[in-house]
Amino acid sequence: MYHQRNAVERLLSQPTEKRCLSTRFEKPASSFKAMVILACMDCYWHTDFSKKA
Repeated sequence: MYHQRNAVERLLSQPTEKRCLSTRFEKPASSFKAMVILACMDCYWHTDFSKKA
């Protein structure tokens, strides 16, 4: 249970590390949504799936 919680906490903290998401420079909601999607894609692409949970 702890390992799953840790993985979720790390996943949720990663987008806020991106400066544009934490300060929200994009005023239109559509631009902000696009930045969130790009940040999630970046996190997904840098995930090491070879490790077993």
